[in-house]
Amino acid sequence: MKYLYLLLVLGISVFGDTHAHKKAKYVANVVPKNMTIQEKKERFFYLVVPAVKKVHNLLMNRYKRIDRDIKEGKNLKEVNRLKALYQVKSDVALLEALKPHPQSIVIAQAAMESSWGTSRFFVEANNIFGVHSIDPKEPRIAAGEKNGKRTVWLTKFKSINDSVRAYYRTMSISKAFKKFRAVRLQTDDPHLLVKALDRYSEIGDTYAKQLSQVINHNNLTKYDD
Repeated sequence: MKYLYLLLVLGISVFGDTHAHKKAKYVANVVPKNMTIQEKKERFFYLVVPAVKKVHNLLMNRYKRIDRDIKEGKNLKEVNRLKALYQVKSDVALLEALKPHPQSIVIAQAAMESSWGTSRFFVEANNIFGVHSIDPKEPRIAAGEKNGKRTVWLTKFKSINDSVRAYYRTMSISKAFKKFRAVRLQTDDPHLLVKALDRYSEIGDTYAKQLSQVINHNNLTKYDD
């Protein structure tokens, strides 16, 4: 069972690759029945990769523009607005908040957190990363009860794009990822960066190791080129 679980986490097919080249359109709120692991991966990449690429490119373009403005002493009004938005004071802290980390990490986390796009939260709420909701006025779904008393809620997003944007924002403002932001400003190496994500999951360092394995076994660094 442990071996099979590892195969599922890594997305390695144990049923062959006969459907790898089948051209098909998938939707987030429908999970086809009796999919092979290869078909599950195909659906996941079809739905998630375009959204990650779009959001990453928008954020990277903004990061480069603000980095240039800071060096040239231009558009200081916008720079200060963004500092207030991201709750930082220094130029370095702002750049740490604005720089998006590699797509390979985002895709690997999305795969792990959503069981390759088949989790109930993915299907019913476009919630790829298990983002919790504390606002009763926003769209959300019940995840379950905590300690038999308090209901845990997850945000319901309008689209996968919105889910990816919310994820990047969380990574840019949460105090839990302050170390991670400092590291990502210095390097784009996904395997170095994931080591700073030990606070993303309760399993700590093991989570970082699993992310590296998912990135390696699925050649996700190709999305970083």
